[in-house]
Amino acid sequence: MITLQEAALILKGMSNNKSPGSDGFSTEFFKMFWKELGIFIIRSLNCGFEFDSLSITQRQDSGVLYDLRANTASIAQVKENLEHELKGIKEAGTWKGERIITSKQGPTIHVQGRTNDILNFCANNYLGLSSHPEVIEAGKKALDTHGAGLSSVRFICGTHDLHKELEEKIAKFHGKEDSILYASCFDANAGIFEVLLGPEDAIISDELNHASIIDGIRLCKAKRLRYKHRDMADLEAQLKEGQSCNKRLIATDGVFSMDGNVAPLPEICDLADKYGAMTFIDECHGTGFFGPTGRGTDEHFGVSHRIDIVNSTLGKALGGAAGGYTAGPQQLVDLLRQRSRPYLFSNALPPPVVACASKAFDLIMANSDLPKKVLTNTKLFRSRMTEAGFNLAGDPEHPICPVMLGDARLANVFADEMLERGIYVIGFSYPVVPKGKARIRVQLSAAHSEQEINRAVDAFIEIGRKLKVIS
Repeated sequence: MITLQEAALILKGMSNNKSPGSDGFSTEFFKMFWKELGIFIIRSLNCGFEFDSLSITQRQDSGVLYDLRANTASIAQVKENLEHELKGIKEAGTWKGERIITSKQGPTIHVQGRTNDILNFCANNYLGLSSHPEVIEAGKKALDTHGAGLSSVRFICGTHDLHKELEEKIAKFHGKEDSILYASCFDANAGIFEVLLGPEDAIISDELNHASIIDGIRLCKAKRLRYKHRDMADLEAQLKEGQSCNKRLIATDGVFSMDGNVAPLPEICDLADKYGAMTFIDECHGTGFFGPTGRGTDEHFGVSHRIDIVNSTLGKALGGAAGGYTAGPQQLVDLLRQRSRPYLFSNALPPPVVACASKAFDLIMANSDLPKKVLTNTKLFRSRMTEAGFNLAGDPEHPICPVMLGDARLANVFADEMLERGIYVIGFSYPVVPKGKARIRVQLSAAHSEQEINRAVDAFIEIGRKLKVIS
């Protein structure tokens, strides 16, 4: 058996020589050595060695400990397969790069590698609150008074007064009995269906619902039925199929984020009443800015009282930091606190994040001017783009304005050309959207000025003519 001291000397020799065979250390010996050695910790020794598919790496913690691990032949094969898959993505023109922002989120941002200010038309910052002075100040104050975080889940020692205050505001905002906070709306969607529905129940879901709804449904044991996108005849057919089930829940996005179109909630509610089903909507792209006072899609249609459960996010219009929630009946919220796994096993939202979102709700509930500005900006952009000959998808009153281009490469080239003109937009293509339906998704904000919107449209027209998208 090799001792710790001998292992240190062998590895130090390898570190100095960098290649197998030096000082009598053959590849075969090294493999044998590693098999005997396994994983161990060496104090104050800085060494690393790699060859073929077998490697050793080290990690130093406070200058004391080094963790040595093997890179197996199995992972080497996996890495080769992944490289092939990545190459295919690049060759297909669907590679999604990440531009690095070096400023606050806002209508104007700084992008790494660019010296000029960039107009941002692709953020979920619908109300411009991500860098609002009062929102920032609320976060700073909470950092001082309540600290950076709780280091705990909610039910142990992770519930602040700030959490309860925000949950009360959310419930009041949506006209529901109570609400519960999550780390994200993805977590809220992952945590609700498994608790609410059992094997004797059914969930009926729009085929284009967000991935988080789909994943949440997969976690529950209810019968899963899917209806064609916004197709009420097919929804009714699925409701009939699920009539023998105990509880039935219709689940839909309020606004579908890639297309900017809106769920037909009045018709959905009518069918829910007819067949005795509950209604659930994901309002991530509606909360705070859609509808006369920003209450969302249900307010837009005047059916808030007919929607049983609302899931939404704090990470878009409501300050843009993080967090999600479920708002609904008191008994449901109480049960989620007892059984919802993402809630039970995730750290509580950090106090500064909670305070920022709480201030955002205060600003929205005190004044409806911001949602109205979003609608005004949306109408300006849509009217000018349509007049220029572009094909825009989505609801005419919603600030998600997909500029349909079809080809993935064209969408990426178009977005790059826009950036050269100081306009930040992103091309979306498969697998985010169906093949052949690539687009540039423009998102309007209350923070955009009329001059900024006109500048963006002018750039679209110039590049559209250059790339023969419009004449």
